[in-house]
Amino acid sequence: MDIQRKDLARKRKIRRVLYFAVALLAMGAITYGVSKLEPAAPTVEASVVFPDTVERGDMTIDVRGLGTLVPEEIVLIPARDEGRVERRLQAGMAVEPDTVLIELSNPQLDQAVFDVQTEIEAAKAEYADLEVQLETQRLDQSATAAQVRGEYEKAKAQYAVDKELYSRA
Repeated sequence: MDIQRKDLARKRKIRRVLYFAVALLAMGAITYGVSKLEPAAPTVEASVVFPDTVERGDMTIDVRGLGTLVPEEIVLIPARDEGRVERRLQAGMAVEPDTVLIELSNPQLDQAVFDVQTEIEAAKAEYADLEVQLETQRLDQSATAAQVRGEYEKAKAQYAVDKELYSRA
């Protein structure tokens, strides 16, 4: 016959709880320790490194070889308007940052520019004509005002004469 031991189950349960608590504390300590570590410096082989002092200046690399220079990627840029190539640089020519590579022309656009410039000149001429007309009208009105003023002065003098004659009579 088996004898039931009640304290054995209780001891096993306490042992499991203690193992769990110790494992939890160990994981927390390891996590804290890893979080405080600094990142390691990258390693480089000594044969690859050229120790020297840093100097300021242009870095020029001279490469010589046979063959032709071929672009890795050809990009086509669509033109917004139609046109034709008037002048372009030839292969092998030296270029600077502000060198014009291709010069395009568009006869329709040139005609449109000419038409607009003609319209501007016509508008300027019309403006000058209007200025002359306004100045003429101003001078005419000044002459009319002077004539009316003269007639007023003449009428005023006639009134004075008539009043004098009336008072004598």
